[in-house]
Order: sequence, then structure tokens, then C-alpha cells
Amino acid sequence: MTSPSPAVEVPPAPDRINWITEPSALDEWLEGIGDSLLALDTEFERVNTFYPIPGLVQLGYDDNFCLVDPDVAEASVRFKELLADPKTPKLLYAMSEDLELFRHWLGIFPKGVIDLQIGAALAGAGFSLGYARLVESLFGETLDKSVTRSDWLARPLSEAQQRYAVDDIRFLEPMYQWLLAGLEERGLVYALSEESSRFADELASQDNPENHYLKLRGGWTLTTQQQGVLRELAQWREQECQRQDRPRNRVFADALLIAVAEHMPQSRAALSNIQGVPSGAVRRYGDVLLQLVEVGRAADNSNLERIAPPLTRDQQAFFKQLKRQFKSAAEAADIPIEILAPRKRLEKVVQERSLAGHVFFQGWREQILAPVRADIEELLRS
Repeated sequence: MTSPSPAVEVPPAPDRINWITEPSALDEWLEGIGDSLLALDTEFERVNTFYPIPGLVQLGYDDNFCLVDPDVAEASVRFKELLADPKTPKLLYAMSEDLELFRHWLGIFPKGVIDLQIGAALAGAGFSLGYARLVESLFGETLDKSVTRSDWLARPLSEAQQRYAVDDIRFLEPMYQWLLAGLEERGLVYALSEESSRFADELASQDNPENHYLKLRGGWTLTTQQQGVLRELAQWREQECQRQDRPRNRVFADALLIAVAEHMPQSRAALSNIQGVPSGAVRRYGDVLLQLVEVGRAADNSNLERIAPPLTRDQQAFFKQLKRQFKSAAEAADIPIEILAPRKRLEKVVQERSLAGHVFFQGWREQILAPVRADIEELLRS
């Protein structure tokens, strides 16, 4: 990894932390953004809840930084407009949890987001690289991480917490400028916004409770009918967790959903006899679980998408052959294979024996994979 050019300057840590405490003041502050990039981060708590609880919003542009309490950000019209505006680039680092927070807290699917962790991978700095490590490598500053897991809901925040919060956005724009220079050399400037948008859309699509059963990989051995039951049960649990605002396993664990789907009980007694199902859960949810089992059992599941099974021995051998082709392209471009061709996607190609519907020869990946495309297609035909 090379150091940033002298033209990339990092704004100094502010002498005084700027708190914006009124929605109208935040609206006015954000009006000054003009054509600048918006640096964005959040702090939140999520221990005993289903939804993350917002604790703090950090915002910055140019050399202006501010901290905002969640109630102020929520009441700011301009803040919510900018989140949803695809024409205002928003710089984040490892943005998945931030985007989840905005979706559930504000009901907003942010647009125009740029994930600089993705950018670091595309620029050859490494896959899933931590923010503090990249800051130290690029700018020679060591961030204080002692308050990372502190209580962000408490007030007042300590001086260390406030400094940490500002540091989480202070380096984003100079980091972006460094990444742009590296991506320009590779001819991949467009790839950063393209991949960030694709990733954001993919994250949002995972919110659909109807498809949550597909994440329960242990249910792949179930019959189609049983997986139809599992789909009903998993969808109910998602909605129940949302209603109670409790973690999934505090309502009904994954393994128990699979066990109920496997046995398809028709009575409370049969439900109680399933190993591991708590008597309290039977008392509280027994009737609804039995109704869901009946709905799933009676449904036409002929077109149900099945949970992906693990690869067979033959498929594993083919996977290794296929991965070698992708890996050679990744190494030639100095891009981690984890971002070029994630394992789950490659496994699906192996299982389907087809590239149809996959992103491998679209957008920025098409350029990287062009040298091995013919070999990959021939391998899939063999």
C-alpha cells in the first residue's frame, strides 16, 4: 500500500467539538454542502433488541464536522432529503449496519452511497480492511479505539467518545481522494460507485421477511413441503421479532424453526414433544405455530425456491477448477477474489452450471474477467 500524495490533506482534529442541537440549525448547516461530499457515520446500540438503537450521527464536509443527537437528525427535513438524494455522494466506511439503521429508524433507503471499504478492496489495499488500520497506513495517525464499544446512548458523551466520533468521519474525504487516484490508474473509478450501489440494493433486498428462510442453511435437508412450512415460520418470526423488538433467538431459535418444519406437528402435544421447544414457547406461540404449519403444509410449494444445499464432492472439485479461473483474474488485477467473486455466488454458479442471472460479466467485473471469460464458459460447458 502506498502513502497518499502530498496533495491529499487531512483536516486537523477540531479544537472544539461542534454539536448541532436543533433541527433547523442542522437544515441550515447542511445547506452549505453545495457540491461537496458528505462524510457520514453513526453510532448505535444493539444488544437485546431486534432493531439497532441510534445513538449518534456524525456528519462532515470539507473541514466542517458536527455531531448530532438522533432526535435532531430525525426531525431534520434536509438530512432525510440528502440521505435519499442519489445526486449527493455520501462517504461511509463498512456501511452495511449504517444503512440498516437508516432503513429501520427513518424508513429511508439511502442513495448515492460510497463505501470506502469496498473502494479499498478495489484499489488493492485488501479485503474487509478495518478503518483504523487504513487510516494508520495512509495518514500515519493511530486512532483511539478504547471507546468503540462504549455506551453511545448515555449523555453526556465523554471527551474521548466525542473525539472518536469525529475521527470516524475526519479521514473519509482524504481517503476517498487517495482511492480515486488509485482507481483511476486501474481504470476502475466507476467501479466504486457501481459496486457500492449494488451492495446497498442487495442489503435492502434482504429485509424481505418472505425470503428469510433461505438464510437458514441448516434447513436444506427438508423436503419441499417442509421448506414451505419453514418459510411461513421464518416469516412469522421476523414479524414477531420486529413487533417485540427482540433478537431472533430470544423469540424462537433457528434450530427450533427447522425442527418444527421437519416434524410439522398438528397438535400442541406434538409440538411440545419436539426436542428443545420450550414449554413457555408452546404456551405463548403454540396456536399460531400450528396454524402456520398447516398453511405451509397445504400451500402449493412446487415453485418454491429451495435452500441451497452444500456442494457435493463432485461439485467441490468443479468449484476448485472454476475458482482458479476467477482467482487468476483477481490476482492479475490485484483485487481480492472475495469482492470479485464471493464464495456464495460461485457456489450458486456451480450448482446451476450457468452464469445466467449473475453479475460476473456485467459492469466493472466484465473488464476484469474478460481475459478468462472464454475459459470459464468452456469449463461450464464441459
